[in-house]
Amino acid sequence: MKWTEIRNQYPDKFVLVEAVSAYSKENKRIIEEMSLIEEYTSSKEAWSGYKKIHLEFPERELYIFHTSKEQIEVEEQRFIGVRGRI
Repeated sequence: MKWTEIRNQYPDKFVLVEAVSAYSKENKRIIEEMSLIEEYTSSKEAWSGYKKIHLEFPERELYIFHTSKEQIEVEEQRFIGVRGRI
């Protein structure tokens, strides 16, 4: 689905989506196609849903957005820090 379709079908909701088709450009993640996983009325519920799925499937590219946003923007942040030794 495109963002405009999700916005039209789920007005004034928090949505948990998975990127189906996406690419990186100038430190931004451009999501061309996404799949709706769930809709929520509160951010707390949305984060709970995100954590549940992310713990089981960490490789999935999941996002939470509010459908009041006309455009979505995802800034990429590279991991900078110390990792523990194994």
